[in-house]
Amino acid sequence: MSSSSVNSEFDLHHPQPLLIVISGPSGVGKDTVMQRMQERGMPFHFVVTATTRPRRANEIHGKDYFFVSKDEFARMIDADELIEHAIVYGDYKGIPKQQVREALESGKDVVMRLDVQGAETVRKLAPEALLIFITTESEEELVHRLETRKTETADSLAIRIATARKELKRVEAFDYVIINRDFQLDETVDVIRAIITAEHHRVHHRKVSL
Repeated sequence: MSSSSVNSEFDLHHPQPLLIVISGPSGVGKDTVMQRMQERGMPFHFVVTATTRPRRANEIHGKDYFFVSKDEFARMIDADELIEHAIVYGDYKGIPKQQVREALESGKDVVMRLDVQGAETVRKLAPEALLIFITTESEEELVHRLETRKTETADSLAIRIATARKELKRVEAFDYVIINRDFQLDETVDVIRAIITAEHHRVHHRKVSL
């Protein structure tokens, strides 16, 4: 047996770490899905997003988000410290580059939550990233969830609803789509885990470089 065939057989059983993006419109439950994945002790590196938006009462700095000033965020942009960044509903959000690289280099799968625009940016930077689109059973259900959150003003809510409707049409840019039904959070998480497990058993592994 040649050394090249030995190496290729060895590589077959040692898949590369995955860069996994959990995305979808506002209101579909991305944060809740990520939180349950962490609660269940899934062996991934969960990326913490930096944002300039105010911290909500139930959020923890460094766990839910890195809450930074606009001046600090501008410094991070200038220093090229972000994989992607965007203005989302008037506030900046971005993914710090170093934490993702270090996690991938350690061999861990990396999971990040992004809005649809951010997910498509990551796809351009890392075509082999695994993109999962979370959605609701219907557009009406999505609007209902946004309306019952009561975290925005009427004007802000109208913008979120209009944006969410547009984002629903971007599902074709993703690899998988999952309906996150009410009161079935664990089922959603189980499907995500199954997708990741299946991806690790592909003959041709995804190889991400940033």
